[in-house]
Amino acid sequence: MKFLKLVFATALYLALLCSVWLLVVNFFKVNVVFYAAIWTALIAVGLQTALVLFSPLLRGFSGLEKFQQLASCVLIGYIMAISVPTVIDRSLSFYILEKLQQRGGGIQLSRFNQVFTTEYMREHRLVDIRLTEQTESGTIVIQGDCVKLTPKGERIASFGRFFRQNLLPKQRLLMGEYTDQLTNPFRRSDPAPDYLCR
Repeated sequence: MKFLKLVFATALYLALLCSVWLLVVNFFKVNVVFYAAIWTALIAVGLQTALVLFSPLLRGFSGLEKFQQLASCVLIGYIMAISVPTVIDRSLSFYILEKLQQRGGGIQLSRFNQVFTTEYMREHRLVDIRLTEQTESGTIVIQGDCVKLTPKGERIASFGRFFRQNLLPKQRLLMGEYTDQLTNPFRRSDPAPDYLCR
């Protein structure tokens, strides 16, 4: 009986999570999808907490069991925030599938560079959305025509470079070949670009 009550409580949390998300996406301004999804999960946990504490939802459960149920809701909310709206919003893989569908189910392999550089960047306003996310996250500032890292951005970039170089696969399959190119993608960068801030 307790197990069924826990399953019901978790299903109720998922219903709350979806309901709050529908309210957020339809009636509120969203700066960053990931942050909105996290706030949605926290609001749903707050509502779930009220139900657990002040309703007969989990009557007969110990304080520890109620805490565990709420902790599982926090984890479910975080997983959902990352795995659904954030992935769909940011995913190049979803874009490829959607673009193939839009174009009748097939695109010539040799034309994918063109699709990404001329269509993906424009259709998804990729630069605008990523600069907005980083500005809202406090990792960059935009001063006139110059985008600059903040100290927080420096720390995160250093961590990312360290992780990429040391903790990503050294033999990753890319188009039929195993390579370590993505552990240091800057190996292929232009040596002296003309776009630096002066």
